Parts: sequence; C-alpha cells; structure tokens
Amino acid sequence: MAQGFNDLDALVREEKRLTAVENHSAAWAEGLSAGIEPEIIAEAALTTALGELLRSSGEPAVLGLIERMRDRIVAGEFVPEHSRH
Repeated sequence: MAQGFNDLDALVREEKRLTAVENHSAAWAEGLSAGIEPEIIAEAALTTALGELLRSSGEPAVLGLIERMRDRIVAGEFVPEHSRH
C-alpha cells in the first residue's frame, strides 16, 4: 500500500509543478507584454523565489536548490532542443 501512496504523492507533486509552471509562464508573458526585459523578469522571479524559500525552509534548502539548478544548467537541460549538440 505504501507504493500506492508514493505514486499518488508523485502525481500530486507533478500536478502542482505543472500548475506552477503555467502560472509563471503567464506572469512571464505579462511582463514581456509590459515591456520588461527578460533579464529583469528572471532576476525578480529568482529573488522572490529564493527569498520565500529561505523564509520557509532555511539556508540549506536554498543552497541545495541552487546547486541542483546549477547541475541542470551544466547538463544542458535548459538549452532548446535545436541548439543541443
């Protein structure tokens, strides 16, 4: 039965992630429509996210997230498919 709960938890987390991506994408598009440069939108989003995570979960959680994101960047995860070699 524990496996069933793990599967359900994974599905709930994925649904939350997809909802968050959808909300952030809408906010990003709205910022671009308002004439805000992508770098400014990105810095504001990162500053807000890291500040909120720091308040809710502490410095180790923030540093862990930054390290995981760094690893994903280095691995090329965020490079558009047509640009990957």
